[in-house]
Amino acid sequence: MRIIDLSSPVDSGSFEPDPVVHDVMSPREGALHMRDEMRRHFGIEFDPDELPDGEFLSLDRLSLTTHTGTHVDAPSHYGSRTSYGTGVPRHIDAMPLEWFLAPGVVLDVRGRAAGVVDAADLRKELGRIGHTLQPSDIVLLHTGAAEWSGTSRYFSDFVGLDASAIAFLLDAGVRVVGTDAFSLDAPFATIIAEYRRTGDRSVLWPAHVAGRHREYCQIERLAHLEDLPAPHGFQVACFPVKVAGAGAGWARAVALVDE
Repeated sequence: MRIIDLSSPVDSGSFEPDPVVHDVMSPREGALHMRDEMRRHFGIEFDPDELPDGEFLSLDRLSLTTHTGTHVDAPSHYGSRTSYGTGVPRHIDAMPLEWFLAPGVVLDVRGRAAGVVDAADLRKELGRIGHTLQPSDIVLLHTGAAEWSGTSRYFSDFVGLDASAIAFLLDAGVRVVGTDAFSLDAPFATIIAEYRRTGDRSVLWPAHVAGRHREYCQIERLAHLEDLPAPHGFQVACFPVKVAGAGAGWARAVALVDE
């Protein structure tokens, strides 16, 4: 079995609308920190110079959102109420793990201007690759946006799903939909421009708002979809980090390909 990394990194050196702060405590600084913490919490005195090389352990501190890097959006990200179930959306730590290990299907929508694709576009691509959607499928949208990851263009130049496209996938029983773009919806500027042109509220983040009425999860900011050997016939593993009460969790998404 070959494992293909489908994840983009959390990188404080890359452009982010919400900047990532990454502070690194060196092994020497870790030794001094350990000395201070032992004294403060346990009343134990310890000379860090007694450690091998005078070093203990490094430590990383990060300040970032759960939507940085490859991550899985939970139903609670889409709104505070639902029209299904109890009316209360689930957080990421409550989602069934079996959702996140399932057959993958890549739909290629590259080469388009920033905007949306619709249900007809998805049907056409499924016909081209000869695949019929199954409820267990994890559908991955290959927009080509990952080429711009780490730059401001990544957040403004991609395609998302319109209301008909997300309805088509959810009607097929799909519960996890991914994209290599910043969002499963169109870019913010594109959405606002279309709303101002039409006055139609249904164009305002339809893929996300759909999650208020149908329970499903999104994987955003995937990468390396071009490395997959075929558009289907592989498994996707994208288990989100178990952040209690959170609307999303980071994920190390991978494809598992039998050889």
